[in-house]
Amino acid sequence: MQLDVVNRDNAKIGSVELRDEVFGGRVNADLIWESVVHEQASARRGTHATKNRALVSGSGKKPWRQKGTGRARVGSSRTPLWRHGGTVFGPQPRGYGFRLPKKVERGALRAALAQKLREGALVAVDALAVDGIKTKAASAMLKGLGVTGRAVVIDVAIDDTLARSVRNLPGVHYVSSGRVTARDVMAAGRVVATRGALERLQDALA
Repeated sequence: MQLDVVNRDNAKIGSVELRDEVFGGRVNADLIWESVVHEQASARRGTHATKNRALVSGSGKKPWRQKGTGRARVGSSRTPLWRHGGTVFGPQPRGYGFRLPKKVERGALRAALAQKLREGALVAVDALAVDGIKTKAASAMLKGLGVTGRAVVIDVAIDDTLARSVRNLPGVHYVSSGRVTARDVMAAGRVVATRGALERLQDALA
């Protein structure tokens, strides 16, 4: 399978060979779902908290004696049965992350890339570069490639000049080939990858 490689002016200058074991298989939506849920769960802060009877403000003194008052017996003003008392089984700080096998993560990325290829949303470029740190230049380069809206830009390594140029573009995510995930790919309308990044991804995912 061949994919056209274009330059910054969106003119074809060659092609790159796409391996069938990476881009030609069945798109496994279940793997993509697992990978996306894993990444979103790991990103949750989990700082929610409520005060139980040990944390709520108040005295530990018994409000009145056990018998003889005619009132219901009570041992503390911080009891959950009273107003301003502690919360029973309320949310506490916790981590939502869980372990996902590397094989599942690779399979999900493989399926996500294959899906974008079938949709015609995968663009291969020879190189990505801008002259100076200019958001306007980065925007013009992406528009020249036919990329508008949400997009993920994948390169072999992060170029600091390009990274600082695209960071203010809404919906554009710039990532290296070793850090891209299935969620990055599926969240983007278009996937722009350099020839070198595609070769690195195929070596890792084959």
